[in-house]
Amino acid sequence: MRILGIDPGLATIGMGLADGTIQEPCALEWLTIETKAGLPLAERLREIEDDLNAYLKEMQPELAVIEKLYFSVNEKTALDVAQARGVILATVARTGIPIIEPTPPELKSCITGDGSADKKQMQQMVKMLFRLDEIPHPDDAADALALAAFGLFQGKSASLIA
Repeated sequence: MRILGIDPGLATIGMGLADGTIQEPCALEWLTIETKAGLPLAERLREIEDDLNAYLKEMQPELAVIEKLYFSVNEKTALDVAQARGVILATVARTGIPIIEPTPPELKSCITGDGSADKKQMQQMVKMLFRLDEIPHPDDAADALALAAFGLFQGKSASLIA
C-alpha cells in the first residue's frame, strides 16, 4: 500500500512516501514543499495546494496520514499552520484518498512505543523501520516518513475510514 505522510506547515511541509507493509516497509522518497516568507498568506496557501495536487497526481498514494495540530505558544504561527493544514486536508480530500489524522502522542506511541518520545527517538526509529543508512533530512521530511510508517501500521483499517 502506497502511503503519503504529510507534516503540515506554512513555510515547510514535510512529505514522506512509503510502500509495502510494516514487516517489509520501503521509504520511496521524502521531500518538502516550501513557501517564501515574504509572499502574502493567500499566495503561499495557493502554492501549497498547487504543489501538493501535482504530487498527488504523479505519485497516486492510496492513503494519506496528516498530523493533527497541537496548541502552540505562538498564536499567529498556530493560526497560519492551521490554515495550511486546512488547504492540505481539502486538497487530499478532493482526490478521494482516505485520510488518517493522528495526534503527535498517537504517532509517537505507534512508532516508538512512548507517546512522549522526543524528536531524536522518532528519527532513530524512522531510520531503523525503513532500514535507512542515515536519518532523513530535513526534520520535516523525517516526521512525514514517521507518519507514513503510522499509515503502514494502520493501513488495514483505512478502508473503514474512507
